Amino acid sequence: MLSGKKILLGITGSIAAYKSVFLVRLLLTAGAEVRVIITPAAKDFVSSLTLSTLSKNKVLCQIADEDTWANHVMLGRWADVMLIAPLSCNSLAKMANGICDNLLLATYLSAICPVVVAPAMDEDMWLHPAVKKNIEILQEFGHSVIPVVNGELASGLYGEGRMAEPNDIITFLVEKFFRQHDLKGKQVLVTGGPTYEAIDPVRFIGNHSSGKMGVAIAEAFYERGAEVQLICGPINVKVRYKGVKVTGVTSANEMYEEALALFPASDIAVMAAAVADYTSKVVANEKIKKSEDELTLHLIKTKDILKSLGSFKSAEQFLVGFALETENEHENALNKLVSKNADLIVLNSLKDATAGFGKETNKVTIFDKEKNAYAFEAKSKKLVAEDIVDLIIKKLNEKA
Repeated sequence: MLSGKKILLGITGSIAAYKSVFLVRLLLTAGAEVRVIITPAAKDFVSSLTLSTLSKNKVLCQIADEDTWANHVMLGRWADVMLIAPLSCNSLAKMANGICDNLLLATYLSAICPVVVAPAMDEDMWLHPAVKKNIEILQEFGHSVIPVVNGELASGLYGEGRMAEPNDIITFLVEKFFRQHDLKGKQVLVTGGPTYEAIDPVRFIGNHSSGKMGVAIAEAFYERGAEVQLICGPINVKVRYKGVKVTGVTSANEMYEEALALFPASDIAVMAAAVADYTSKVVANEKIKKSEDELTLHLIKTKDILKSLGSFKSAEQFLVGFALETENEHENALNKLVSKNADLIVLNSLKDATAGFGKETNKVTIFDKEKNAYAFEAKSKKLVAEDIVDLIIKKLNEKA
C-alpha cells in the first residue's frame, strides 16, 4: 500500500524518538521512500547515522550546513505526507503558533502535502489545557492527529501520553491517505473464523480456524477502497483498520442470520468462515456430568450459508466460497462451485504443510465457472488475500 509513496518524517526532542528508528524500517519495508528531518533537540535521543543508514538518505537538521542549503520549500513539495513522530510539547506549541526557528518547522510551514502528527509527552503535560488547545489548533489547520495511548511513561508513571506504536502509525497512514480506488463504492461482505456449537453451558463443538484468512481478506478489500463488513466467529485476531465493520457471532445459525441480512446490499461476498456442518439438536441447560462410559450426542445439519446466498444472488452480485478438502480436492471443489452457484471457489488442502488452520501461510487454487484453475504458491495469508482480491477484480472487469 505504501509502495512508491514519499514520506517526510520529522523527529522532535522526545524519548519516544527511539520508536522512529523502527518506524523508518517499517516504512522502507512497505516500499515507501523516506526522508528524515530532525530538530536539534532530537539529536540527544536518536542518532543521525542510524536514521540515514536505514532511510538511505542524508538526515537533515540545519537550514544551512557550511556552503549547503537545505531547500525546505522543495522538501515540503516533495512529500506525499509529512509525518512528525514523535511530536513534542515544545514543537507542538511552535507549530500551533507559526514559530519558525529550525529546519523542521520551516519545512512544516512550507509544506503543501497533508500533515500528520503523533504526539508524545507525559500525562500531566498531555492533559494541560494549553496542550489541548494547541492540538485543537492543528486539527483546525486540517492536520491529522494520531491518538496517544496509555502505557508506561518516561517519568515512571502509567497513563496517557505514549506515542502510538510504529505499526499503528503505518496503519493510520494507509487508512487515511493511501487506500486504493479499485473497489471504491463497492459493498463487500466477508465471513471468517470458526463457529462454536454449544452442547451445554461450558462445552461446544468447534474447529481450529484462527480467522486469520478471513481477516486478511477483509483488510485486502478495504485497502482497495471497498466498504467492508466482516462477520466472524470467536477469534483472537485484531482487525487493523477501524473502517472495517466487524460483527462477532458464535454459532453457525447466528452467522447465517447475519449473512442473510447483509448480503442483499453487498456487491461482493466471500464466505471464508469455517462454519460447523452440524450442531447439537439439544443443548443441555446444565453442565453435562461425566458419569457414563459413553455419551451420545444427537447432531443435526446447520444451514448452508454459501448455498443459501447462491440461491438468490443477482447477476450483478459476485459470490466466492472456500473449500477445505482432504481427498479428491479439485473434483470436490468444482462440485461445490456448481452446487452452491458461486462465481469462484478457493481450494485449500489440509494435506499441504504450508496451509491449514492456525498457520501464518496458505496455499490456494482458485476455480472459476469455466473450470479454469488459478494455482498460487505458498505465501503469507496477507498475500494470499491480495491474490484473491486481484482475481475478483479481474473477473468483475471482465463482466463489465
